[in-house]
Amino acid sequence: MEGGIHAWHGRVAEGTPQSGMAYFPPAATPEDLIALAWSLEDGSRIFYAELVVLLTDPEAKELYGRLAGAEEKHQAALFRLYMELPGRASAPGFQGMPFSNGKKGDVMEGGMRVDEALEWAKGKKTEEILELSLSLETNSYDLYLNMARRMNDERSAQVFRILSREEKRHIEQLGSLIERRI
Repeated sequence: MEGGIHAWHGRVAEGTPQSGMAYFPPAATPEDLIALAWSLEDGSRIFYAELVVLLTDPEAKELYGRLAGAEEKHQAALFRLYMELPGRASAPGFQGMPFSNGKKGDVMEGGMRVDEALEWAKGKKTEEILELSLSLETNSYDLYLNMARRMNDERSAQVFRILSREEKRHIEQLGSLIERRI
């Protein structure tokens, strides 16, 4: 800090892309929350699948492949839950679109834009990408716990509790791989 602005040599702080809890308004309906979760899962699936291609580390590639598959299963569970809601005899085109600004898979768990996260990941060490993924999964875990509390019926709440437990498992898997790297 010595010298203040006169000592600055053009360096800037670096870090991971901006992430945080996905926002949902207090008046969001169960349909809205399910659509939001579906959309975030879609973005995470795309992100993890792209990391399988981007990374060279075999162990990380294998983990990200499993995570991409898990996100797809989460989407299927959310779609089934959506279809079970009253008045949902069919939902052609349901893909979480109310929260994706019309673009499939543009935001992922943690509220981060997929394209920004992928751009950031290029050239980063595997450990840095694992740490970002750990942060995203932690945000998702918290989000699903909050969504479970906001559901009007026990079946819907149970689906979000199951999803939160699966996100916790992802946290453990990512944490374990990070620990082996340290």
